[in-house]
Amino acid sequence: MISQFFVLSQRGDNIVFRDYRGEIQKGSTEIFFRKVKFWKEDGQEEAPPVFNLDGVNYFHVKVVGLFFVATTRVNVSPSLVLELLQRIARVIKDYLGILNEESLRKNFVLVYELLDEVIQGTKRMPGTAVTKSVVANDPTGRRREEIFVDLIEKISITFSSSGYILTSEIDGTIQMKSYLTGNPEIRLALNDDLTIGRGGRSVFDYRSSSGTGAVILDDCNFHESVHLDSFEMDKTLSLVPPDGEFTVMNYRLTQEFKPPFRVNTLIEETGALKAEVIIKVRAEFSSSITANTIMVQMPLPKYTTRASFELEPGAIGQTTNFKEANRRLEWGLKKIVGGSEHTLRAKLTFSPESHGNITKESGPVSMTFTIPMYNASRLQVKYLQIAKKSGTYNPYRWVRYVTQANSYVARI
Repeated sequence: MISQFFVLSQRGDNIVFRDYRGEIQKGSTEIFFRKVKFWKEDGQEEAPPVFNLDGVNYFHVKVVGLFFVATTRVNVSPSLVLELLQRIARVIKDYLGILNEESLRKNFVLVYELLDEVIQGTKRMPGTAVTKSVVANDPTGRRREEIFVDLIEKISITFSSSGYILTSEIDGTIQMKSYLTGNPEIRLALNDDLTIGRGGRSVFDYRSSSGTGAVILDDCNFHESVHLDSFEMDKTLSLVPPDGEFTVMNYRLTQEFKPPFRVNTLIEETGALKAEVIIKVRAEFSSSITANTIMVQMPLPKYTTRASFELEPGAIGQTTNFKEANRRLEWGLKKIVGGSEHTLRAKLTFSPESHGNITKESGPVSMTFTIPMYNASRLQVKYLQIAKKSGTYNPYRWVRYVTQANSYVARI
């Protein structure tokens, strides 16, 4: 229903932006703001809550000086969309306590998770940080002194039917789990070439799989215990961690990055009331990395009555299913090794009722997955130092990288 959602300040600054369908030209936020700011039509001094410009429907409400905006190219109920915008504003205020530009920027990760749950109906993925307590005694009866760091990224990508990236985004977080006694100071070093804010620079450079371009984050925020005195100089964070698990840093990146998977889909009629779907998934990461629990889903035309599947020869750990109740194809893969390609063929049978364009009524293809020891942004924890020396501190530090799919969609 909704193609885009964004929130603008009174100055027209883009605070929150999410593109769900990739069907509207870039720059829609600027087009909207200019039109509203200089509205002089129908003898009105202010723009109406709904208007159409160049085939794009703009819906907006103004809440505490902020513009909450939705766009779409299809005909939808204006009252429904306007009510949705009002409810989104109320939900965000309920979670943040106060609704203003500063609170949105400081809590952008939470805001995006709320948006995806409200608009897409997605559930927030459970945290992948260690949940089992690491406070335990070793065989000698002494308490173990340990610290763990997880760098977790949730990526959102929309591919066009020809495989080009229409939208791409990373919501990341650095989680820490500390069980060090004595409250020692910790220093956490990130990439030397890390930059916060694009500042007019070109799109993300991924000239090689290992990455040679600078890591450029759109924005970020830090835990209240983090000191940034030397961050600008050497990209080092210093903090005295509280006991247990907490978030050291949240960050967001919307520039182009190398996707972990390429998805290609072909659907064509093979006879009267029959069609064949071919889905190919290729892993673009190193062969030393393995993705787990992959699920590929594709909505089929509502008049689909049957689907039979054909996997590649020797396929292991793969499952297929046709959900007749909601006309959806499901393809599960236990694991995918980097550099490999997998193919699924599905033969569809349709009911004799009249139907339109099969391609337009199918898809898009979506994926969920988890990739341990991989991060698309190339943000790295170079080292972790414990400032206070102690014979009981475990010198071993563990940094775990995890990438998950937030919204991974390929249009047909």
